[in-house]
Amino acid sequence: MRSLIVVMLAAVVFVSPASALELVHNGQSGYVIVLPPTPTPPEQTAATELQHYLMAATGATLPVLPHDEGARHAKRILLGGGPELTQAFPKLDVDALGRDAIVLKTQGDTLFLGGDRPRGTLYAVYTFLEDTVGCRWWSATEEFVPRTPLLQVPPLDVNYAPPIACREAYYRGAFDGVFAARMKLNGHSEEIPPEYGNHYRILGWCHTFEQLLPAEEHFDAHPEWYSEVDGKRLKEYSQLCLTNEAARKALTTKALAWIRSDPEAGMISVSQNDWHNRCQCDACRALEAKEGAPSGPLLHFVNAVAEDIEQEFPDVLVCTLAYQYTRKAPKHARPRENVVVRLCSIECDFSQPLATGARNAGFKADIEAWSDIAGKLYIWNYVTNFRNLILPHPNYQTLAPDIRFFVENNTIGLFEQGDAGCSCSDFPELRVWLLSHLMWDPSRDEHALTQEFVEGYYGGGGAPLLRYLALLEQAIGRSGEPLRCYEQSTEQWLTLADLNEATRLFTEAEAATANDTVLLNRVQRARMPIDHVWLNRYHALKDEAEAQGLPFLGPEDAPAFAKAFVKRAERFDVGWYREAQPFSDYAPVLLNRMRAPGPPPEALRQADPNTYVSVQDNQFSLHGMGAWVTLVEDAAASDGMAARMPGTYSQWAVQLPVTKRIADLGRVRCFAELRCENAGSEGTVVRLGIWDNEAGASVTEKAISANDVKDNGYQTVDLGTWDLDRKMYFWVAPDITLPDDGAVFVDRVYCVQE
Repeated sequence: MRSLIVVMLAAVVFVSPASALELVHNGQSGYVIVLPPTPTPPEQTAATELQHYLMAATGATLPVLPHDEGARHAKRILLGGGPELTQAFPKLDVDALGRDAIVLKTQGDTLFLGGDRPRGTLYAVYTFLEDTVGCRWWSATEEFVPRTPLLQVPPLDVNYAPPIACREAYYRGAFDGVFAARMKLNGHSEEIPPEYGNHYRILGWCHTFEQLLPAEEHFDAHPEWYSEVDGKRLKEYSQLCLTNEAARKALTTKALAWIRSDPEAGMISVSQNDWHNRCQCDACRALEAKEGAPSGPLLHFVNAVAEDIEQEFPDVLVCTLAYQYTRKAPKHARPRENVVVRLCSIECDFSQPLATGARNAGFKADIEAWSDIAGKLYIWNYVTNFRNLILPHPNYQTLAPDIRFFVENNTIGLFEQGDAGCSCSDFPELRVWLLSHLMWDPSRDEHALTQEFVEGYYGGGGAPLLRYLALLEQAIGRSGEPLRCYEQSTEQWLTLADLNEATRLFTEAEAATANDTVLLNRVQRARMPIDHVWLNRYHALKDEAEAQGLPFLGPEDAPAFAKAFVKRAERFDVGWYREAQPFSDYAPVLLNRMRAPGPPPEALRQADPNTYVSVQDNQFSLHGMGAWVTLVEDAAASDGMAARMPGTYSQWAVQLPVTKRIADLGRVRCFAELRCENAGSEGTVVRLGIWDNEAGASVTEKAISANDVKDNGYQTVDLGTWDLDRKMYFWVAPDITLPDDGAVFVDRVYCVQE
């Protein structure tokens, strides 16, 4: 049974002109709901949904009748596109309106709710329930239904089809098929049951070269089908040779088999693998040179596949990626009519609209170039922070202008990739609601939509939370910093003063909802990201407040605060804390982060604390926790704990972004304290250094040999003297020559002012 929280209001009277239909009066109705002559499952659902919500709102139960019986009634709600709709509006061609089109019309005592099959009539009912009756579906488990004994319907004359045919908001709540249908979402991952209209499926989804033509099956017999790189055909991490006709025919055969197994899917992906290594054979290089871009050979290949598919499946679209090395449009090739080009915004700055932000000029140019030559684009847009989902991510001001920009450039499909695995991220309920309404109708006022949701969903807590959203937008704008979809921290844009004010606003919102458990829970769930910032940056913020004499509204008892945070996250069924990584792996790190640091390094125990920064293991950024790195007790470490990396991996699992306190010291000499266990007898066993993220280059790197760490005790590694900025980070990793039973332990990193 679906758990729905229904908020009932006092009677609401709809004021309308004399020509309005009086659907319900004093809880009574003379109207019936009439099915089409041959109703589809979604049209039958439309009737039951309409009946249910009209009864919930007015107390009146309208009978649902088959067409032959119901059409004889004088007062009727006619569903679908039956003969009465054609007779009443002879110039109306529902089929010509477009995919998912809706029709809402009144004539005499008849209300017409219809649309394009399979979903149009259901969407027309939801539009009527939302815009005329006043129903709101806030989430998969929370809705609002107004109560009124009088329901009048003003004159309606709506013919509308959404400009985006495939609409997907990739959030946990939207995976509920019923809720997705009510939000008029229909994307690939939203598993909407057939009776609610089904969803738009993309066979293979993306990165399908390896799926369609796996090298494990074909390489030994046909190495020429796979990419040649530096004179060698690759079996692993290979792309396809896009000028090899035999490879294309084999792939087309597999693609057709996929479609035959699911002919109702609207699209199939024929797209490059998720790595580089494009083919450099003579034929591919010549075609790439002629087209001026690697997308040229790709588009020639995909066009040929699409031409063959069209012969058997003329309505199936073939989707390919303009991604990484193929994002630039070709000079001459043009996508066929049945080819869809999908672009991805992964490199963009999401604090600025894609159409106007200076840092997004490259992506804008690529979209416009493809739009000039392609009738159908599909956008994969990133609307969350995958590196840490439980952090503020103020891209609210860009969501609407970006959707409008996509629509202006021939976008028929939009995948808004949000934090699907997390319930405690940055206002996920608001984001689903806002994105859904804007994808359906990009002309809607995003500010009015946001205000409606926040005030409706959070009740008395809505006003301070609207101020909170504005505060975050102002903070990122004032900082001038980019907002990427892989941000480790808020340090670069969210100041102590901002955090203090954010905390005041949430405290105000909690006070306003203290007497309503449902609303208070919603506010407390929304507060999780800002509380997480206090935990993430606690030591640095505490030091900053004390050094500058500033207020500190963070936790007074940090360990207790961390424990309460973890319990609240578990109560809210938090799920992931970052992409595909469960919060259960992260909770011990949060709890450890609040423990007291060890004594300063011996050489600094008499130094002025303002002249150095020492960062313990509990403040590192740990990647691949549980496999690449774990926090462990270590009696030899200065604080009794260390970050341990096993010899079975060589990833940069321990990282430390250069903090504001480090950058403010100016020129610094940098050190790391580490040790090895079972290091072996020879070769490099540890590598560490400083990386400049903006330049994409190393600042410094050191290799530590087995001879340097033979005694298993902690060693101080001098990384040199540098001018560091906040685009840089320290890293430590085991070398591939470290024995599998060996391990690297990192205690701390510290920087001393020169």
